[in-house]
Amino acid sequence: MEKTLNQLVEKLQKAYGDKLVSVILYGSGAVGDHHGRFSDLNIFCALKCITPAELRAAEPVFRWWSEMRNPAPLLMGVDEVPASTDCFPIEFHDIKARHRILFGADIVSSLSIDYRFHRAQVEHELRAKLLRLRQKAGSVLSDNQLLLRLMVDSVSTFATLFRHALLLAGFEAKWHKREVFEEAAAHFAIDPAPFVALLDVREEKLKARDADPLGLFGKYLRQIETVIEAVDRLER
Repeated sequence: MEKTLNQLVEKLQKAYGDKLVSVILYGSGAVGDHHGRFSDLNIFCALKCITPAELRAAEPVFRWWSEMRNPAPLLMGVDEVPASTDCFPIEFHDIKARHRILFGADIVSSLSIDYRFHRAQVEHELRAKLLRLRQKAGSVLSDNQLLLRLMVDSVSTFATLFRHALLLAGFEAKWHKREVFEEAAAHFAIDPAPFVALLDVREEKLKARDADPLGLFGKYLRQIETVIEAVDRLER
């Protein structure tokens, strides 16, 4: 992981030169909770400005990073960051809480996050991801392998959103995915079993052939819907 991160920083420095303000690793990789091929390396980059020229300069870097099976870095102009926390309280909360500076200035540790729209963003993201899950499932429901992959690919996102639902409800929210689902089960009265099963498949503790994708999918949807209903009832 360290070699890969060093290569990324070198490539970004070469692409952007003195326009590169900061490169920040956030998420599981920043706190020693990175698990090889089933964990992403999440990168946030701040630049002095972002135009098509900057995007074009980094195209080979982004392509290389994608081939390493990581999500594309988040790019923002340094002046955009403080003005954007009200729109992205989920993202900036998590970046501020778990980050590691790979290059340049630490622009997030002292960042003041505006939480006025936190509840609305959590509900919006939960509903949007649920709708997307249903849309994608509509074309793969008869293919157990693809249906299982769809759920496995989404479980990490729901862990993040459930953690923020717990924060909104005033509960302590853990960072490890399994702990998040345990806490959600305790406070939102959901069944954690579908999420645990998907994490087991994701981490190769459970063989895909031993899962029941169609049955699992129905249970998975019901638990997500229950958490959405809980968030919807929270004080606005």
